[in-house]
Amino acid sequence: MELVFNICQDKTAVPTKVAIEHCIVAGWAGRDAAQIQAHIDELALLGVAPPSAVPLYYRVAINQLTQDTSVQVVGGDTSGEAEVLYFVVGDEPFVSLASDHTDRRLESHSVALSKQVCIKPVASEAWRFAEVEPHWDQLILRSWIEEDGSQVLYQEDTLAALLPPRELAGKHFGSDVPPQGYAMMCGTVPVIGDIRPSTAFTMELADPVLRRSLTHRYTVQSLAMVS
Repeated sequence: MELVFNICQDKTAVPTKVAIEHCIVAGWAGRDAAQIQAHIDELALLGVAPPSAVPLYYRVAINQLTQDTSVQVVGGDTSGEAEVLYFVVGDEPFVSLASDHTDRRLESHSVALSKQVCIKPVASEAWRFAEVEPHWDQLILRSWIEEDGSQVLYQEDTLAALLPPRELAGKHFGSDVPPQGYAMMCGTVPVIGDIRPSTAFTMELADPVLRRSLTHRYTVQSLAMVS
């Protein structure tokens, strides 16, 4: 799988091809035990069993990654989650933005399967990790959904709420950056209100220090479930 990211260099966006051979989703990646438990309780309302370990690392097929702005899902029980995407180009780590779109009905049966069956939309821009690591905890992760014709804030918190990418990578790979060909989704923040589907999902990673943002919006078409 090859993704193309626009990477800012001297105020010019340079398209950079990145070959992804493996995708890891880091779940239950919060720093605060109480917040992790809140997310576990949030999902328990949907019948989801608690994780076997914290954090927990799921595998997702790379053909599920897409930079398209429109995706198709089966049924009306899926929803997005904004996450940082962590990967390397050469020997240098980069970050972008991805949505861990998940089938919530299937999640009560198997979290791993619920992640695998859904497309994972990925932004088309990326930042050098070195540019944001000094103020990492100040970065803000947000998402919006559409309800009754309006855009509604769905998630918002600073990355201080989540384990930093180097720590997540270290726990899984034994190195603070992913190996070549790997991309890691680095966990999400709780939703505002209930977990719920939407026909469109907008996500943002905002940098208040350097005054810039990574953004991506995609629409969701639900296909009928045929039995």
